[in-house]
Formats: sequence, structure tokens, C-alpha cells
Amino acid sequence: MITYIIRRLLHALLVLFMVTLIVFFVMRLLPGDPLIIYVAQTAELEAMPPEMLDELRKEFGLDKPIMVQYVNWVLGILRGDFGTSIFYREKVGKLLLERFPVTIHLGLLALILGAIFGILAGLLAAIRRGKWMDKVVTPLTYVGLTIPAFWLGILLIYAFGLKLHWLPISGYTSPLDDFWLSTRQIVMPVLCLAVFGLAANARQMRSSMLEIIQQDYIRTARSKGLREWTVIIRHAMKNSLIPVITLIGMGVGIIFGGSIVIETVFAIPGVGRLFVSSIFGQDYVVVQAITLVIAVIVLFANLIVDISYGWFDPRIRYG
Repeated sequence: MITYIIRRLLHALLVLFMVTLIVFFVMRLLPGDPLIIYVAQTAELEAMPPEMLDELRKEFGLDKPIMVQYVNWVLGILRGDFGTSIFYREKVGKLLLERFPVTIHLGLLALILGAIFGILAGLLAAIRRGKWMDKVVTPLTYVGLTIPAFWLGILLIYAFGLKLHWLPISGYTSPLDDFWLSTRQIVMPVLCLAVFGLAANARQMRSSMLEIIQQDYIRTARSKGLREWTVIIRHAMKNSLIPVITLIGMGVGIIFGGSIVIETVFAIPGVGRLFVSSIFGQDYVVVQAITLVIAVIVLFANLIVDISYGWFDPRIRYG
């Protein structure tokens, strides 16, 4: 196990190195100059002398050769310094500390709800195969897999926000400040983020359960006189969860990707919205930092998922 974890960590470091290379150099292939974009949004570009632009370029380290910029950025990250945002003129670490709790709050709720209700729905659909439960769950999973999150968000805003006036249509409030208002504000965003994972988990759980309950050891357990729910929970469900756990691990990346769209639709001040505004403003440092942090989170989640396989199925051995 220890050898496997060390090997996976080394692979993760290699992946992170490739991520830093890709995001750093791809951002600099984009047309335009981030300093000119920043100046054009904050002052009269024609009135700014070239000397001031050169000073700004020197301040942000953009006057150095590109390889030197890359090395300085990586060394700064190793020291815990993500750099300074060109557009916000603040430390990127401070911006991330302000925005990440919002995204993690929404993402964790969506991930947990998608996992719990997806597993339950798939389990019930498999047990009641061909009956009304299965006929309801299966078509709904197709809808959940295909419906665009932003379109669902717009429908929810129109129905529950503009017509029924049940829920706020935008904004975010910390649950520590106002729990009830925070809960009402996150209902629609969390639903939009959770619907794809819920549908995918339900589909996979149903398929896996239908395969497992046909195995010989399940028939043996039933022949011993064990109750049906005991057979399902203790013998069938645990092995059926292995592919679902894989999907949940992949869902971490999907949640962060979906937050970019959902936070924009609902005007939520999270990392996703910061990411979008930084791309349009070509704020190199912010985009690089967000991409790197999300990559670390996804790699860590996948490592936890791989390690959990041994608990769900003792037959799995790590070489």
C-alpha cells in the first residue's frame, strides 16, 4: 500500500508539472497584452506614457524572458506565493482564500447530494427492475445526463425566482452570517451542479447492481435464508459501489468545471466566476493559480478513490 501511494504521488507530481507548463505557456499564446487590457479598463490608454507601461511590466515581471517568468512563478508557488493579480492588484492567495470557500461550499453539497441520491435511486431501480420505480428513474437519468446546466439554471430562475418568487435569483451569503438566506440562495445552484452527478451515479449503480445480483455468491446468500435487504446491503451493494466511487472521484473535476458556468449564471462570487473574469482580462497569474489548485484537488480526490477500492473489495491488491 505504501509503495502504491508513493508511486501515485510521484505520478501526481509529474502531472502537476505538466499542468504548470501547459497553463503557463498557453495563456501567453493568447492574443493581446494583459497590461494594455488593464490600463484600458482603468484609465485613458492614450494618456499613459510608454514609460509607465514599462514600469508596470517590470512590476509584474513581464519584462523578463518567458522561461525566467516560468521559473520565478514555480519558485514563488513553492514558497506559498501565487503572485499578484494584474487586474485586482491584490495577492492571488488572498483572492483564492476569499473565493474558494464559496465554491467548495456549493461543490461539496452538490457532490454529497449527487452521490447519496444517485446511489439510492440506482439501487431502488435495480431491485425493482421493470417496475414503476425503474420506469421513473431510468428516463430521468437520461434527462439529467443530457440537460445543459446553464439552461437548467435559467429555467429554475424563471420558475422559482421570477414567477413564484420562492427563491433568490442571484448572490451568495455565508451560512455563518444568515443560514436561512444562504440556504435559499444555494438551492438552485446546488441543484444545477448536482443533477449530472446524480444521474450518472444512478445509471452506474443500477447497471452495477444488476450485474452483481446475478453472481453465484448472491444466490448462495439467498439460499442460506438471509433476508433480501441483508443480501442487498451486506453482499451486493458494497461490491456495486466500486465503479460508482470512480464516478464520484471524477465528479470532483466536473463540479469545479460546472461551477464556472453556474457561478456566472447565478452571479455567485466564487472561484468559477473569478476564473471567467480573469480569462477575459488575461490575468495570467490568477488563471494559472486557479488551474493549479483545482488540479491538486482533483489529483488528491482520485488518489483517495483509488485507495478506497481496497476497502470496498478486499480482493483488490496494490502492487
